Amino acid sequence: MRFRPLAAALLLALTPPAMAADLSQRAEVQEFIDGMVSKHQFSRKALNQLFARTEIKQQILDAISRPAESKPWSKYRPIFLTPERIERGVAFWRDNAELLRQAEEQYGVAAEVIVAIIGVETFYGRNTGSYRVVDALSTLGFNYPPRAKFFRSELEQFLVMAQEEGFDPLTLTGSYAGAMGMPQFIPSSFRNFAVDFDADGRRDLWHSKADVIGSVANYFHVHKWQLGERVAVPAQLAPGTDPTPLLDDGLELKRTVGELSAAGVEPQQELRVGQKAKLIALDGDAGTEYWIVLDNFYVITRYNRSPLYAMAVHQLSQQIREQYQKP
Repeated sequence: MRFRPLAAALLLALTPPAMAADLSQRAEVQEFIDGMVSKHQFSRKALNQLFARTEIKQQILDAISRPAESKPWSKYRPIFLTPERIERGVAFWRDNAELLRQAEEQYGVAAEVIVAIIGVETFYGRNTGSYRVVDALSTLGFNYPPRAKFFRSELEQFLVMAQEEGFDPLTLTGSYAGAMGMPQFIPSSFRNFAVDFDADGRRDLWHSKADVIGSVANYFHVHKWQLGERVAVPAQLAPGTDPTPLLDDGLELKRTVGELSAAGVEPQQELRVGQKAKLIALDGDAGTEYWIVLDNFYVITRYNRSPLYAMAVHQLSQQIREQYQKP
């Protein structure tokens, strides 16, 4: 859309000053630049030029205020557990079967979980995000106080990553939170876990299926995925059991299957009594669902710290595997 000069001037006048101003002129941005120059030997002139071209986006602030993980499980699950996402997952597995076999063998991570992560994150590469990463991280780093420290740290990681990988930081796109490529790695994850699985000399999470698959597998391997172990099993409560004391905050597994069983929580599939475990409750269509989650569930939450996310990945992976293995 093209604006006439007067209309453009009116639009600018209606834009909040923090959104319209040259970002490089802000004191906190200059402080950030000081750190990049002293810590990483960046060019001050280049960073001033970069931030002069960086934009604060209200859409990003709006998006972070309504994350999907704030929905109840009954509304969250249907977003990801759809026939099309399952069918596309099976097709992705078939198209990349050898790469997934190699990744499972090298990293010890189940192929269906790698596929499900890519399916939940970007619908197998269909939706990788259209925001410039530098805009997303700058918006949240300088205009979103609740998590400004985290996003400024990711902005630092992003600029270092772009320099290391030879990327133009003004051209890379991703999610409203600065997650990039088919697996939606944030910059620190890219630097720490992305791998050159196709051995072409670069880590490309936008176009190389090999690098995407290898990088997700490496992420889970580093976080101690246990191949062949369960993720979560449904549970039932014995009559009169009050689950409230067992539904503690946090994601860490602080109990064992045996301890939960002694408290009246019975797994609906066989588990070892000494396994570390946690009880979670999900707001399902038919009422509260109780699940005993295990170490591999905790590993999935290292990718995204929402139990809803981890359960969606797990259930999607199971349905993809079931369909893939059909004759």
